[in-house]
Amino acid sequence: MSSHAPSVLRSKLFWVGVLYFAQGLPFGIFFDVLPVWFRQQGVDLRDIGALSLLGLAWTLKFLWAPAVDHYRHHRLWMATVDLAMGAVMLVIAAHAGLGPAVWFAIAAFTLLSATNDIAIDGYTIELLGKGELGLANGIRIGFGRVGILAAGSILILADYATWSGAFTIAAAMLGLLAIAMLAAPKEGPRPIAESTSSLGAELRIVLTRPASLAAVLGLALFVLWLVYRSVKALRAIEALWTIAWSIAAVIIAIAWIAERMRFSAAERSTPIAAGPMFGALFELLKRPTMLPVALFILIFKLGDSSMGFMVKPFWVDRGFTATEIGLVSVNIGLGLSILGGLVGGWYVDRRGVFRALWVLGLWQAASNLGYVAAATWIPEGAALEPVHRSILYAASAGESFTSGLGTGAFLAFLMSIVDKRRAAAEYALLSSLFALSRSLAGWASGFGVTEMGYAPYFLLTFFLSFPAYFLLPWVSRMLREVDAPKPRTVDTS
Repeated sequence: MSSHAPSVLRSKLFWVGVLYFAQGLPFGIFFDVLPVWFRQQGVDLRDIGALSLLGLAWTLKFLWAPAVDHYRHHRLWMATVDLAMGAVMLVIAAHAGLGPAVWFAIAAFTLLSATNDIAIDGYTIELLGKGELGLANGIRIGFGRVGILAAGSILILADYATWSGAFTIAAAMLGLLAIAMLAAPKEGPRPIAESTSSLGAELRIVLTRPASLAAVLGLALFVLWLVYRSVKALRAIEALWTIAWSIAAVIIAIAWIAERMRFSAAERSTPIAAGPMFGALFELLKRPTMLPVALFILIFKLGDSSMGFMVKPFWVDRGFTATEIGLVSVNIGLGLSILGGLVGGWYVDRRGVFRALWVLGLWQAASNLGYVAAATWIPEGAALEPVHRSILYAASAGESFTSGLGTGAFLAFLMSIVDKRRAAAEYALLSSLFALSRSLAGWASGFGVTEMGYAPYFLLTFFLSFPAYFLLPWVSRMLREVDAPKPRTVDTS
């Protein structure tokens, strides 16, 4: 038995690596490749920040995560969205300009990538035992970074094969990953859930609540409005906003009519919290410490997120080529991130999740000061000297390694507090909070750098790392509640 366990774990870790490479590649394309492409095309920093708003797909994925979790077939989800993302890359490769078609293609790409994340996370959480989370998260971070490293190679190719050729190669890579997803081990039996309501019945209940639908649609329309108002290419399409409001009004009207239709007494008495879609949200909200913990998740990596989307434009503005950015900022940096993720996973297993959060979070915050120094000492528009390259390379190395440290602790925390019976849905809800702060911080960063300059803004991001520490007492309480032994039913028969 003991000799069999290590081989099983190695097999699990192999597939964790493959899956998170597939998750990291589109993430790297969006966060590393597209900002460089935009800046080299002369796009304003505020518009590049607006690009970050399309990343809100990762925030809103909780809206469709329960459907993915409910119908499972994770491998089919992963293969399908990889093929679709490859098709989107071909669309971008065929358009030389940055018109509305490209913006819509990027929006579709982020929606598909977010769906891919849901399927991969749900599959992985079901695959792993709780005692395997630390090492698996190290592998997860490491190979997720390798996927982003592959995106860095696309940057290098752009200097030699043109941007159109680079995006075509990205499409081919995504097609190969779709084939790999079908070769993953089949899903095991679904963990027993307490839900007594089918998804169809739950959706019919939702249709009788137009106020709830209006709230959800209002959130979606707010996101669309932010993107619409921030992107010049989309403001030219005057009908877009009218169409969006019309669709929302029709959906709410249908819900209002449905509210007055006669449903069976059984359906009306079914609590929405028992359903597969909203059950995960209700279960999380029932926890007494969930609200402060949710705020902690929202802001723990705020300093890192506030700086992240402006790093690549900073490299471009200081005169570095796409090849240098791909090799140093992405590829070498990701090697250090892999090391940081492995060290972070080891530290979690040795010292526990709570200690890892605050200790490794301090290192994560301190690395932002390296970019403050780089922005201060590297002049804009001047010829680059070897010392300038050394300063920026060192700043990039420190930020990459410590980001891996902090992410290792953060992901272990998220995975340790979810219920395996609703693994994909709960994890998607929690990770959506982090994605929300990342996207909004990226959007604001374009305005921040434009108004303040790189050095003062990077210094501000250092201080944004610390408000989360005031919430650590509630984080500690949540972890104690999760680890507390559950009451057991004694059979007296």
